[in-house]
Amino acid sequence: MIHITLYGKADCHLCHEARALLDDLRAEFELAVTEVDITLEPSLFEAYALAIPVIKIEGQSEMTAPIFSAELRRALRRAATVSSAATAPPAE
Repeated sequence: MIHITLYGKADCHLCHEARALLDDLRAEFELAVTEVDITLEPSLFEAYALAIPVIKIEGQSEMTAPIFSAELRRALRRAATVSSAATAPPAE
């Protein structure tokens, strides 16, 4: 499972496009997506107002607008590789 945080706001068409892109990528990746409305938290609004949508992958890797499908897919593949390596049983 790859944990994604999508930072955006309700009236942001790029945020809606990023969400749709993540929805499409669910066919390839097991994703847990949490959406965060930056308008509800002043510190998030200050940090991300000019950059949304912002996608954080596993709380680390951060992508900002514009978000392209190929770039997001590569980032998710890297995260899936790291995630599977972390959960693999130890070699004997």
